[in-house]
Amino acid sequence: MAAINHKTLREDEFFFGHKACAGCGASLVLRHVLKILGPNAVSVLPAGCMSAVGFNFPNLAFQNNSMISPFAATAPVMSGIRAGFDMRKKRGDKIPDDFCVVGFAGDGATADIGLAALSGAIDRDDNLLYICYDNEAYMNTGVQKSSLTPFGAKTTNTPVGTQIQGALSNKKNMFEIVAAHNISYAATASIGYLPDFLKKVAKAKDMPGTRYIHVIAPCPTGWGHADKDTINFAKAIVDCGLWYLAEYEAGDYKISRRPKEFGSIKDYLHSQSRFRALDDAAIAHIEAERDAKWAYIDTHWS
Repeated sequence: MAAINHKTLREDEFFFGHKACAGCGASLVLRHVLKILGPNAVSVLPAGCMSAVGFNFPNLAFQNNSMISPFAATAPVMSGIRAGFDMRKKRGDKIPDDFCVVGFAGDGATADIGLAALSGAIDRDDNLLYICYDNEAYMNTGVQKSSLTPFGAKTTNTPVGTQIQGALSNKKNMFEIVAAHNISYAATASIGYLPDFLKKVAKAKDMPGTRYIHVIAPCPTGWGHADKDTINFAKAIVDCGLWYLAEYEAGDYKISRRPKEFGSIKDYLHSQSRFRALDDAAIAHIEAERDAKWAYIDTHWS
């Protein structure tokens, strides 16, 4: 596979003119994925930030064919589109060789509302590329907790008080849940490490079956950081070990980036307003969870 970087990435733009917040990580996900997939990709988006900011008549932000699906139905709508184009191809219609169906869904639409439908698509091994842009809460509707909201995060329904410091549950591990289906291909990524992300998208593009990429996409509005620092936070979450870059293929897990030394979790957390109420005991708990996860990775993964 040829190297993908700023010199080789196509100059065409397929997602622009949207109305996302300044510094929106999710909009960067869509922009770069569509640069890899090209004009013959058909994209499906459920209710969420990217459908809200990308389908504002008359300023449709998508230059390729795109549609909004019901909140819970990203995967089955993708399956239906794929089946329709496959039928046309069997009928003799000319379908571009690089045609693909891609879904862009947030953490809530993926890990909560759409999980059963995604599981069904993986079970059928439908020929789809599913991208979860993870900003760790229901940002479009006012920053409510999802099952991918990390422990200790302040949201509108996990507020900070004298007895509770934000979310009480840990972030659901969607990557390993998806991999447990024995999916054709799954990966984690971060827009802070863009070459790694784009390489994984390019790899998944030409693979058969269901492919899943879970990419961290910071949200300045919900995370509480300056819009100019989105990429810095997308890097920091990897560097401090709270998010790992990995692939699952043919039954094997492989780490894409292994930090030689973890950055400061405390600095990462306290530089966001959603975590500023966390005390030293809570931070120690988060560090212990990180260390336990990486001990497992070092023992069981390549």
